[in-house]
Amino acid sequence: MMIKILNSNKGFKRVLLGAFVAMPLFTLAQQLTKYVDPFIGTGGHGHTYPGATVPFGMVQLSPDNGTQGWDWCSGYNYSDSMIAGFSHTHLSGTGIGDWCDISVMPSNGLINDTIALYREKFSHKNEKASPGYYSVTLNNGINAAFTATERCGLHQYTFPKGTTPVIRFNLGFAINWDAPNGTYIQRVNDSTIMGFRYSKGWAQVQKVYFAARTSVPFTKFYLSDGRDTINGNALMGNGVKSQLVFADLKGKSLLMKVALSSSNMRKALMALDEIKDWNFSAVKKQAENKWEKELQKIAIKSTDEQSKKIFYSALYHTCAAPVLYSDADGEYTNANGELKKMPSGQQRYTEFSLWDTFRALDPLFTVTQPKRITDLINTMLVFYEENGLLPIWDLSTWETNTMTGYHAIPVVADAILKNTKGFDIEKAFTAMKKSAMQNIRGTDLYRQYGYVPQDKYGSSVTVTVEYAYDDWCIAQVAKKLGKIDDYKIFMKRSASWKNLFDPATGFIRAKNSDGNWVTPFDPYLSEHDEKKAMYTEGNAWQHSFFVPQDVYGLATAHGGNKKFIQKLDSLFTVSSALNGTNTSPDVSGLIGQYAHGNEPSHHIAYMYTYVGAAWKTQERVRIIIDSMYHAAPDGYAGNEDCGQMSAWGVWSMAGIYPGNPSGGQYVFASPFFEEVKFNLPLNKSFVIRAKNAGKGKPYIQSVQLNNKPYNKTYINHTTLMNGGVLEFIMGAAPNKQFGSSPATWPSSSSQ
Repeated sequence: MMIKILNSNKGFKRVLLGAFVAMPLFTLAQQLTKYVDPFIGTGGHGHTYPGATVPFGMVQLSPDNGTQGWDWCSGYNYSDSMIAGFSHTHLSGTGIGDWCDISVMPSNGLINDTIALYREKFSHKNEKASPGYYSVTLNNGINAAFTATERCGLHQYTFPKGTTPVIRFNLGFAINWDAPNGTYIQRVNDSTIMGFRYSKGWAQVQKVYFAARTSVPFTKFYLSDGRDTINGNALMGNGVKSQLVFADLKGKSLLMKVALSSSNMRKALMALDEIKDWNFSAVKKQAENKWEKELQKIAIKSTDEQSKKIFYSALYHTCAAPVLYSDADGEYTNANGELKKMPSGQQRYTEFSLWDTFRALDPLFTVTQPKRITDLINTMLVFYEENGLLPIWDLSTWETNTMTGYHAIPVVADAILKNTKGFDIEKAFTAMKKSAMQNIRGTDLYRQYGYVPQDKYGSSVTVTVEYAYDDWCIAQVAKKLGKIDDYKIFMKRSASWKNLFDPATGFIRAKNSDGNWVTPFDPYLSEHDEKKAMYTEGNAWQHSFFVPQDVYGLATAHGGNKKFIQKLDSLFTVSSALNGTNTSPDVSGLIGQYAHGNEPSHHIAYMYTYVGAAWKTQERVRIIIDSMYHAAPDGYAGNEDCGQMSAWGVWSMAGIYPGNPSGGQYVFASPFFEEVKFNLPLNKSFVIRAKNAGKGKPYIQSVQLNNKPYNKTYINHTTLMNGGVLEFIMGAAPNKQFGSSPATWPSSSSQ
């Protein structure tokens, strides 16, 4: 998606032991890292980066092309042929470009240090990437290779013989919205420097502290403000650069550690100790082991090597965000300038793309990251304590107020409803209510009118239907906690979508404050300006189906299940044309008006199952998988969005999906593999087997759960987490009787 702002406010030993303990598991099981291609998503509009990182790590050490624009939101796009540097922080698949902090570039000799951007050509044939590793040989002959730990990046440079090796730090480097407003570099000794980069961009306050240490001393040290070279050991300015000059290494590699901190330079120096020595291969292996441990959480059996590549590259991307923000001891400085520390054993995270990830990624975390989800919830609660509200889109602990809804709520609600431990549930409920009762972002209008009037607030339809869903989530938590008055209030609010449903057109559409429809009405109209738009990054076709809490109720509003199924069919078969002079580029990956390249469409194919046409879900999902996921740089239909696009693929290829993200039920898809095994805590596993699975056989014929016939079209979260075996018989023709009875359907609030 291209994201828009609607309202702006202000232990190495343990790591080594963990890698060692996990090693026997990897040698016994199939190596899965070989199926990951970090270049998937770096082309087209995917906006991912190919560089070295570990799961959820603070450091994302990756190349930047130095090109500005939407398709360079991660700093890199596969279509480019230039590299301007290798920076240490990158956003994964977002629609706004930011971060790319602490940019480093090797060169053969000193770079003419002007404000002009220095770049070198490269070829993709000289580029490699795998989990925890990236390397490239530039056209000038320098080979650059990188790996990482959680807070420290390890560089390895090999310069041509007879050259003068130089490493340049450019704290003035910036992409898209970002601009530095305070940078500093200091020489500590002849092999160590430290500094910071303050900047303002998508997040209005960003502060990154760093320390760097080289394996051999540098012989000269230059500082520059981009215009003049300055003598001395330290320099502060808005775009400070330094060049470290080394003696001829005669073909030997130069290594450098660069560590980050969100607190101060001293903590960055301490973080250098995450890498104790200069063994690049050992650090690379440790990073690979960490990724292998993540990938082993879902083991698949298939003879289709390309599909394995798509699946495990997607699972890899589900571990790219959110990322660590606090230091190893839990300390951090937030965007308010406050030095804080998380409770013992907890870490703070950032990069919460909640408008996207609440739909499939966060529910996946309750299965694949049952321990980490507690830290993520506690991060949101700390954000609430510091800012008064739960986060909308937390970047560097700054509230960007990006996108619609208050979608920390379904994430927190899902955790509570699934009995996740380790956070204060009462505080969480209070925070959820406060977000729902705020007087910004159109919530006051929503409460006043029962919908958001278009003449009072832009993107009014999307805002209304998303608030209604979030309110349903609050209601379910209230019910669980025995707060019946709150339950009644928020259940009533959860039906607010009905105030904008127009039975004459069959669409959810905008009204003004006088209660009249906004005219003229064109369901194909797409307007990218959020103040003029009625639908965020889409049109009536995509957003009129966002009632995941009450699919049965939406079908009733259409005149019954049969008519609703016909409307769903129309979505996938009408023209893919968009009307308007400022259409949203996010409306991509079109099948009819179904837009898989953007998140509002992600649940729609599963809605058939809620009204008795499960075979159509199976058919549509298989078509989407086949047409929208590919083992290529442009393998995603739109922005990858911090793991959401990948999470849809992981769930759907496995054969189940959270149609209602906080409903605790996983709707059957069209199982893609012979076997999918979820390796769960306490040595449990949940296995999904699909006999006759494969191309041309998308339809479920029958199901068994733990060797007993099973007629429902979904399983509960508790069923999955208790372990067991779910077996499907697949076929080339639909079994229209399977899932036809209302007793087999997933839950709807009005059913």
